[in-house]
Amino acid sequence: MKLFSLLKGLLCAAGLSLMMAGATYAADKGTAAEAEAMVKKAVAYLKANGPEKAAEEFTNGKTFKDRDLYISYYELSGKVLGHGANAKLVGKDLIGLKDPDGKLFIQMICDLAKTKGKGWTDSYKFRNPTTDKMAEKIIYVERVGETWIGVGIYK
Repeated sequence: MKLFSLLKGLLCAAGLSLMMAGATYAADKGTAAEAEAMVKKAVAYLKANGPEKAAEEFTNGKTFKDRDLYISYYELSGKVLGHGANAKLVGKDLIGLKDPDGKLFIQMICDLAKTKGKGWTDSYKFRNPTTDKMAEKIIYVERVGETWIGVGIYK
């Protein structure tokens, strides 16, 4: 009986530890609501400060970076204007970029911005800047003129 009680106590402690670790991991990841809020804040920033200042802030500033959340700012043609996770992408035309499964995800995002104006994409794979590993991602985008601003969440 004592052995049963001891095992039960150990299993409860292990389960509690796993639950707490999972909660900590979840807190390290941005949520869909946080991504949408960041996009809205970035759209307002772009409208108030203009495209050059916005692109600089989105890429090199700290205002629009939170854990694994960051701004992607593109022309509808697929040219990168600002990127919070990789400044080396700025100025590149990525319309033909495919994820590891062959999905043309930049094209998908641009098409969503062109046709619907805003919303969430289907999932695709992209490098998570906090883990440096490929992960499933969806991105919320809003069109602003001939550009779009997006923030994605990793699953």
